[in-house]
This record gives sequence, C-alpha cells and structure tokens, in this order.
Amino acid sequence: MDLPLHPKLVHLPIALAVLMPLLTGGLLLAIWRDWLPKKAWSIAGIAQLLLVGSGWLALRSGEADEHRVERAVPEAVLERHEEAGERFVWGAVFVLALVAMPLLMGGRRQMRATLVLASAGTLGVLYLGFDVGQRGGELVYGHLVGNAAASASAVDVPTPARLRRSDDDDDR
Repeated sequence: MDLPLHPKLVHLPIALAVLMPLLTGGLLLAIWRDWLPKKAWSIAGIAQLLLVGSGWLALRSGEADEHRVERAVPEAVLERHEEAGERFVWGAVFVLALVAMPLLMGGRRQMRATLVLASAGTLGVLYLGFDVGQRGGELVYGHLVGNAAASASAVDVPTPARLRRSDDDDDR
C-alpha cells in the first residue's frame, strides 16, 4: 500500500489521551481508598509511556508524509497542525514525569498530592490531543488532504470539482 503512514499512527496516542484521565482517576481513587497498593500506579506510568512513544511516532511520520500534501494545503495550516502535535508530545512528556513522581516518593501525603497533580495533567494532554486532532481534521476535511495524498500516490481520486463536472455531463 502506498498510503501515508501518519493517518494510521495518529489514532493510538489520541485514544490513549482520552483514556488516561479515566485510568489515572480510577487508580487515584483505588489507591486513595487503599483498594490497590501504591505500585498499581505503575500501570499509569506504562500507559503514559505508550502515549509518549506513539505520539512521537505519529509526529515523526507526519513530518515524513508532509511532502505528499504540501502542494494542496497552505503552509500555515500544516505548520499549525505540526506545532499542535509538538505541544501534544511535549505535554505528554511533562505528564509522564508527573506520573513517575508518585512511584519515586516515600511519604503518603506527598504521594497523594502528586497523584492528583498527575491525574489533572492527563486532562491537559487530553485538551492538547483534541487540539491536534481538530487541526488534523481541518487538513483532511477542510483542504482535501486525503485526495491530495492519494493523487500524490498515483491513485485517481475524484475531487469535488471533477465530481460536479461529471454530474453536469449527465444532464446533456
């Protein structure tokens, strides 16, 4: 398949960004109520690490696939999407550090505060994920990148203008 890699990779970090507040909130409650031991928080660390890794791969694949669509999309639109992707990944890295802190702390009171802070941080990453996804959707649906990428791959995809012309031909 000659389709771009970026659209295939972006869904995992976005899905994880949606799930992380739920996961950390549930773990926070379970640890707070002593239903789970403190080490159960490592689940959040692994999930956040997966989010960072998949986000980084999505970012790199977007940079690699950029040449396929840069002729069809204004550079400013591509730049805004790329910058949003960078903010998302760096935000996820920052939250990874917050998620790791409770595992390294000894005092229960300090640990609880960092659990709350890390959980709140996942909401910030969710917002950043929404932003980058919104800008990606603008590229695909607002500027027909899907058609531009497909035509760059030598696949003949009808554009809206060609569809209108072919519809007009039927009326004769």
